Amino acid sequence: MQLLRIDCLGKELRLEASMAGWQALYWDNKLVSRINASADAGENFEHCFKLEAKSDQMDEPKQLTCCLKLKLSWQPFDLSYRLELDQQLLAEGDLTEKDIESQEVVNRVKQPTKFSIIGFASLALKLFKSAKVIKVLFAAGSLAAYTWLFSIEFAIALILCLVFHEYGHIRAMKRFGMQTKGIYLVPFIGGLAVSNDRINTRWQNVYISIMGPCYGLFLSLSCLVIYWITDIEIFAGLAAFNALLNLFNMLPILPLDGGHILKSISFSVNSVLGLILCVICAIAGVAISYTFGLALLGFLLAIGSIEILFEWKRRHQSDLLPLDRYGQIVSGCWYFATVGGLGWVIWYLGQGENHALSLPLKILAS
Repeated sequence: MQLLRIDCLGKELRLEASMAGWQALYWDNKLVSRINASADAGENFEHCFKLEAKSDQMDEPKQLTCCLKLKLSWQPFDLSYRLELDQQLLAEGDLTEKDIESQEVVNRVKQPTKFSIIGFASLALKLFKSAKVIKVLFAAGSLAAYTWLFSIEFAIALILCLVFHEYGHIRAMKRFGMQTKGIYLVPFIGGLAVSNDRINTRWQNVYISIMGPCYGLFLSLSCLVIYWITDIEIFAGLAAFNALLNLFNMLPILPLDGGHILKSISFSVNSVLGLILCVICAIAGVAISYTFGLALLGFLLAIGSIEILFEWKRRHQSDLLPLDRYGQIVSGCWYFATVGGLGWVIWYLGQGENHALSLPLKILAS
């Protein structure tokens, strides 16, 4: 991942590194220094390389020694740097996780292009994101599809739940200053919040992923309060269905929001642990899909398998700053609190003679 971009003699000096055990320094987009630097090897590192300076007054180029001295801690993340040219200070400073979150990542080292399913899927996603008309067509298609399957009232309620959920993701993206392209409604699948920018840290991934279900929980609780006040059963049904929808999304299975939260926490501990947990949850998802006949979950698992494969290929070159121990604990507690809140709404409405859950359960079983 990119850790540092600063000016050095009018050209960019860029530091990229990975907890897997390397650091690479680029000057003018050319590799000038590379060292092994695992997270357990210590905190102090030094990159030195030769530069040639030439002017009209010089007959021959002068050799200069440029050194970038680093003090690096991954968890919690903290980077102090000092750039020297022939032992004279050029620049120095400190970076924290907030700086990594807000930085613009450019000039990534490109890998040789190969045809692959992942590459094809990435191209399809770019085309999908660039077509603004698709947003309108998909929204109309979703309304028509759900109206055909159920009723116009149900279609409007479902789209309301999906939009509110995705709006939570959009607000989270904007919280980090990311440019967004809006919400896409995909018939029979759900919704998708799309951004122009890439995330830089695992914490951003957790925050963006969990805010959708949190907004869903807020909507369910609001509908529940309205139901208590008015005793109109449609609000109880909306609260129950929305809670089920968001609880389903919190399953720790990729590419659902719960799967992204699990991935961010587990990969921050260890990439091998992350891969093992993602595979185990995918296998459990297959069992759930087969047992309850959930065709949608089976389709999502196919997409999640591609994402797991992508993570395996990139396990030694992660572009995301991992969560520290505090971040892992907070993320886990936030996840279980959200799941608990959604589960409580479903449990409450399923008590006694309340039939608010009857329609949502029939829909999930269909």
